[in-house]
Amino acid sequence: MASRTERSALANWWWTIDRLMLAAVATLIVLGLVLTMAGSPPVAERLGLPTFHFVDRQAAALIPTIAVLLLTSFLSPRQVRRFALVLFVVSMALIIAALLFGHEVKGSRRWIFGIQPSEFLKPAFVILAAWAFSEGGKRKDVPGNLLALLLLPLTVVPLILQPDFGQTLLVSVVWAALFFMAGLHWFWVVGIGGAGFGGVLLAYKFVPHVRARMIKFLDPGAGGGIVDTFQVDTALGSFLSGGWFGKGPGEGTVKRILPDAHTDFIFAVTGEEFGIAACLFVAALFFFVVMRGLVMASRNDDPFCRFAAAGLVMMFGIQSAINMAVNLHLMPAKGMTLPFISYGGSSLVSLAIGIGFLIAVTRKRPGSRMFAAAAAPRERHA
Repeated sequence: MASRTERSALANWWWTIDRLMLAAVATLIVLGLVLTMAGSPPVAERLGLPTFHFVDRQAAALIPTIAVLLLTSFLSPRQVRRFALVLFVVSMALIIAALLFGHEVKGSRRWIFGIQPSEFLKPAFVILAAWAFSEGGKRKDVPGNLLALLLLPLTVVPLILQPDFGQTLLVSVVWAALFFMAGLHWFWVVGIGGAGFGGVLLAYKFVPHVRARMIKFLDPGAGGGIVDTFQVDTALGSFLSGGWFGKGPGEGTVKRILPDAHTDFIFAVTGEEFGIAACLFVAALFFFVVMRGLVMASRNDDPFCRFAAAGLVMMFGIQSAINMAVNLHLMPAKGMTLPFISYGGSSLVSLAIGIGFLIAVTRKRPGSRMFAAAAAPRERHA
């Protein structure tokens, strides 16, 4: 472990990051590998793949995931903004390329070159929105609020064209939260809220599978729907089957019939094999990361870091909540992964970028209230 008296970059990083948050994220990463080992073998066997195909790929993906998380956490706020801008441009280019040349999977064109570009767009979008809102609040010569207003349609229109309404919803909610934090006039809040509600109505009217999911969710007994609710219904039953402490590792039966047991519905596998108590522990880890991030954001003197930290943890928390809510049949299916738990290389690396950004913008720096609060105890003992 690095000494407090060392001046190396590694020592400086270690003593200025939030180590409790890093420990919680590391726990989620380890749990993700364990739960992938529990939920993915039956899926691999159904697809004619080696039993531990998905486990091996998930373990391999952890190498770049951990490397990216650590490297991005060393960045300064200025470097975070520059990296996010480059990442946003590249991700948008790949999304457009996927729309034009990508293969269609389950009715959507989201993949190209083996990656899902929309996953990498999310952390970059949050940083750019935070940058725009913070500049709009402190500089009158920069049209930051206008840029933030233009950034949302620029981002969500390609996502809608894929179509990917889950990511569209996630990005829009986080943007709305940052908009509210910026303290803009209630006229804009009402107007944008009305536009969002209008967008939901249009999706219900003109997108058949969105309408079918909403109808089936509101009226489970409705027949003749386009969307089969077998996965959601089976996932809900798995929690009842597992009880408080589960059937035991490897004893679950739901994963043998759930097509997405290793991705969207891994929380259901957790509930059956390890019990509701384990699910509550996983949910508590997500809650801790979000609350820790929000508290650190509130203590940050720099407007950009404050907006960025709040936006990143809200995106992390909302995505987690959506996945768990779908598994519990509390909202229509969205096809969204559980952060660091679900299988998926693109998801893992993009989440690592987001958490790396979060650690970078919440590091204690000279002149900040967080740095002064951390230094005060050491000065008293000196």
